[in-house]
Amino acid sequence: MNKAKHKLRWLAVNVCRIVLAVTFVFSGFVKIVDPKGTQYKFVDYIQAFGWEAWVPEFVPLALAISLAVFEFCVGINMFFGMRRRFTSWLYLLFMLVMTPLTLYLWLTNPVEDCGCFGDAITLTHAETFIKNIVLLLMSWVVFRYFRLMTRFISERNQWTISLYSIVFGLILACVSLYRLPVFDFRPYHVGADLKAAMEIPEGLEGPVYETTFVMEKDGVREEFTLEDYPDDTWTFIESKTKMVSEGFIPEIHDFSIILTPEGEDITMNVLADTSYTFLLIAPHLEEADDSNVDRINELYDYCVEHQYAFYCLTASGDEMIETWKELEGADYPFAIADDITLKTIVRSNPGLVLLKNGVVYNKWSCNTLPTSDQLNAPLEQSLMGRLQLDSRLMVTLRVLLWFLIPLRLVVFADRIWVGSKLYKRMKHRKKINNLLKTRKMRKKIVAGNWKMNLNLQEGVALATELNEALTADKPNCDVVICTPFIHLASVANVLDTNIIGLGAENCADKEQGAYTGEVSAAMVKSSGAQYVILAHSARRAYYGETAEILKEKVNLALANGLKVIFCIGEVLEEREAEKQNEVVKEQLAGSLFDLTTEQFSNIILAYEPVWAIGTGKTATAEQAEEMHAFIRATIAEQFGAEAAENVSILYGGSCKPSNAKEIFAKPNVDGGLIGGAALKCADFKGIIDAWKA
Repeated sequence: MNKAKHKLRWLAVNVCRIVLAVTFVFSGFVKIVDPKGTQYKFVDYIQAFGWEAWVPEFVPLALAISLAVFEFCVGINMFFGMRRRFTSWLYLLFMLVMTPLTLYLWLTNPVEDCGCFGDAITLTHAETFIKNIVLLLMSWVVFRYFRLMTRFISERNQWTISLYSIVFGLILACVSLYRLPVFDFRPYHVGADLKAAMEIPEGLEGPVYETTFVMEKDGVREEFTLEDYPDDTWTFIESKTKMVSEGFIPEIHDFSIILTPEGEDITMNVLADTSYTFLLIAPHLEEADDSNVDRINELYDYCVEHQYAFYCLTASGDEMIETWKELEGADYPFAIADDITLKTIVRSNPGLVLLKNGVVYNKWSCNTLPTSDQLNAPLEQSLMGRLQLDSRLMVTLRVLLWFLIPLRLVVFADRIWVGSKLYKRMKHRKKINNLLKTRKMRKKIVAGNWKMNLNLQEGVALATELNEALTADKPNCDVVICTPFIHLASVANVLDTNIIGLGAENCADKEQGAYTGEVSAAMVKSSGAQYVILAHSARRAYYGETAEILKEKVNLALANGLKVIFCIGEVLEEREAEKQNEVVKEQLAGSLFDLTTEQFSNIILAYEPVWAIGTGKTATAEQAEEMHAFIRATIAEQFGAEAAENVSILYGGSCKPSNAKEIFAKPNVDGGLIGGAALKCADFKGIIDAWKA
């Protein structure tokens, strides 16, 4: 049953993990390839909230790139299973912030759509909120059971791939800014037939839009429509387009070109032109990059020579248009269009679009405008005049290769470095330093298990003697004595808890009730004890304590604030059959693996080779170290490296003053669980003093 539950939980975690990873990688990628689009969306939010005066101009673009790279990189981390704890924590924190935020946006609706997937997928605020609820639940599942995520790469390459993903995302964002988006999800992409995208199917009524123009004359501003467009004594300020009545909305519904100063709508003339038409797109001339204005003027002269139409489309007013003409020597005609539409057509200010018969043949950013070498022949005879259409499949493959080929080179270089002698020397030195550092962090413990020895008076006398000896000569480790139940309350009165901790040798697997002769964890705690020994080999062998019984005992002990000294170990037959690792792992899994990391932090492990308890036989220091290292590795697999490094693992098996120093010197041995030698003050203190050597 437990294995079935574990498999089901593993499946749920990894399904959630893949869904989260794909969602975040896609969301981040579509923003990376179109940072301008995300910038415009941030500007919309800033304007909607009235924050323009408080937010510097560079912030929206910086936020757009940062958010895109963050989503992409944490998605890559989640997909490969890198830094599982940290990544799952980031996901949960991000969704805890975004989910209530999208609820607020749904209720207030400050902008039309959320923009979470750029222009690739448009979601309403309600759809976004529902999506975030699902992702939040998945994030919690992954966060709760992050150790069940399967890693797809080795731990050694985690940081290499993480850092490479950040660099790749930043470079791709910069390329998309300098040129144009690698993927164009907008209806004005290369190859789009604008006329077809504006058509309304037969039998359907389209929406009715009204475009008004804000004009100014003698300090007075008024709004006009196309029907009453004023003469050129009025100065154009801005245009506004709004839907008057609803209907079937075509993919392109807000594209119009109004020639200035005539006020003539030339949209269909431009789209019906069977020759070539260049559209210089400059949403706001006052913000346009004029570093390549000479190329623009040269291109216009080329169009005049070959009789190609050329228009500059802008949302700027007449005054700004005249200023641009005067400063840049622009002789080409200007036309007015909606600024949002212009920003949608091309992500550059200015940008250039080539049309033929209403089809988008090519696009350029202000940084990649055609050069004089490309303008030495008519478009009909040049490569520039051909439809520059790449299938999305080919673009996808190209981007994947951009990501994967350098990644393989980076990983290969990392492997060469790992194979170098210098790296091995550094790694060896670091390993030794980390081992020493970890050893210092872990608690060193010597615990005495009195078993069924000493009457009450003898027990109190021994505890008193030991307390006085350690008060006079402070120990270099934590000391615990675990006594029979009848000793606990009396012994607690004679111990200085700052020097010696007190523990019980057992507790019941029931909380309370009609269980004659049993002692509950709550009773143990009330006696003044802080520790309890569970799963001792004697309890397993003589009283038939199973993994399930021990699991209940562990949970009750922890729930009552006791630290658990949990015993594990193999019998002689299992050691001779070389099954010690299998046996120990099964004992750990059967009773402890359902604990949380926080609960496990209150567990102390005691490895006791049963064949070496009370027999006079002792496992060699090397045998003890080998098993302790295996136990620590097993804990790392289940609870993580940090938990494995912090857990104290004691050796329990005929440990004496004569061999304690040798055993305790091993890096994975953190002390001892002492039996017979704990019944004499001198012997027990001799083992404790092994930590002073």
